[in-house]
Amino acid sequence: MPATSTSSAAGSLAGRVIVVDPGHNGANGSHSSEINRQVDAGGFKKACNTTGTSAAGYAEHQFNWDVATRLAALLRSRGATVILTRPDNNGWGPCVDERGRTASTNGADAMVSIHADGSSASNHGFHIIHPAVVANHTDAIVEPSQRLAGLLRDELVASGLSPSNYIGRQGLNQRGDLGTLNLAGVPVVMLESGNMHNSGDLAMLRSAEGQDRIAESIVRAFEGYFA
Repeated sequence: MPATSTSSAAGSLAGRVIVVDPGHNGANGSHSSEINRQVDAGGFKKACNTTGTSAAGYAEHQFNWDVATRLAALLRSRGATVILTRPDNNGWGPCVDERGRTASTNGADAMVSIHADGSSASNHGFHIIHPAVVANHTDAIVEPSQRLAGLLRDELVASGLSPSNYIGRQGLNQRGDLGTLNLAGVPVVMLESGNMHNSGDLAMLRSAEGQDRIAESIVRAFEGYFA
């Protein structure tokens, strides 16, 4: 079940409800039949979930959880109510449809899904996925999600991180095939924080300093979006 936490009413994000989705989960790899089950992804079917990527003994699901916990604490300190799509890094799932609907069913104001990519070792940099038009699903959130994505891109660049050199355009990538985005019903972005197969990106992703930079950039993007 999603874990909900609130903070004091004071702060730049007071009154806001934000869903933080740490992608994948620690036990997905030992529950292949469950995560391969087909679920609704916004008018079409996709696998419930995947295992994510890994490099040098560090798994994406762990990175996602590490950043999500830092981010949740920062958001709460600004007065936001934070809803995590999973309570820890020890289980499997939830499926992408449940993750996305966590936002709409809880009256959230916005949502961010945290990930890291796995590509060729020469590829590097972050990219932010925002939803394309999927009729009857994303019509109302395409424009605000794109605005949130642009703010997050700018904050990540200001923190010293580089946009992807291999996917998207200037760090942004619009897609209509992701259930987490298609079913959110609120402004939503998915951050691919870097390429775990690139040694430079991996060093940043697994460091406390790098994770703090990412979490702080997301907070500033939400502050700018809601200002």
